[in-house]
Amino acid sequence: MTQPVIVNQIDPEFGQTLRAHPSLPRVIDHFDREQPWDLPEGAQALVTRAFRSWLKAPEVVNLPALKWVQTFSAGIEIYPDWLMQGRVITNGRGLSAPQIAEYVMAAMLLVEKDIYGARTTSLADWGTRVFGTLEGKTLGLIGYGAIGEAVAKRARPFDMEVLACRRGPWRKVPEGITPCATPEAVMATSDHVVIAMPLTPETEGLVNAALLAQAKPGLHLINVARGALVHQGALLQALDDGRLSKATLDVTHPEPPAAADPIWTHPKVLLTPHESYKGGLSERARFEQKMLTNLDAWLAGRPMTDVVDLTRGY
Repeated sequence: MTQPVIVNQIDPEFGQTLRAHPSLPRVIDHFDREQPWDLPEGAQALVTRAFRSWLKAPEVVNLPALKWVQTFSAGIEIYPDWLMQGRVITNGRGLSAPQIAEYVMAAMLLVEKDIYGARTTSLADWGTRVFGTLEGKTLGLIGYGAIGEAVAKRARPFDMEVLACRRGPWRKVPEGITPCATPEAVMATSDHVVIAMPLTPETEGLVNAALLAQAKPGLHLINVARGALVHQGALLQALDDGRLSKATLDVTHPEPPAAADPIWTHPKVLLTPHESYKGGLSERARFEQKMLTNLDAWLAGRPMTDVVDLTRGY
């Protein structure tokens, strides 16, 4: 391939990183977040983020020269079909897994220890508190990709039992993981359950009233994937009924929730604004390495890393 033409929608520093590649690509910085689809003619590769404006993209945009799209995000549901079809799509799978896994551990510890609730500020508050523990508790993972793997890695040193189910077959069951055939089996025996699967037409609304009815009493549900995986009305009902004790939600549907949505003030819900993936510099460094590795492979005609299977949606 002659000098490749790459459109950079990350930031100026990332453009400089691309320009330093041995292939000396022509890098076009394009930071119009309102119309990210308005690409320059002749663009062969696009590196982009999951801007909310992608949801407002035209029904069709003709980009005949575009052969490869690298997304920073792991999920691809926000991008228009015409961008995903007919070209190689590689995603940011696993980039934020360590940060998200730390968020999950913090959520579980917060529920078990309730340190803020136990805070003592006067003699009148002094007394015996009974804390929970992660030791001996069961963690259930619905979805076992990069995030599920990172959570399991951090949970095992706390002496938690880890159950997991996934859509595809297990090539090899990781050490310390008990595989489950269904989400129902995970819900029935877990103390904490993490939703960590991609949003696809098949998984949308997976966590519904029927699944929540199978939950072990007192279960703590954590969603760090996509809000549309969970039927919010059913979730709030399960919390009100006492089937679930707590819900930690970093994602909702829609985002943000409507001003009058009861989820804002529900006493059993800890809501954060889709920020669990943030923290530290490692995510950016890993993305740079992934992009450069894929650029090498693309130019050489070799297999690329984290190619999206559009039939599965991830």
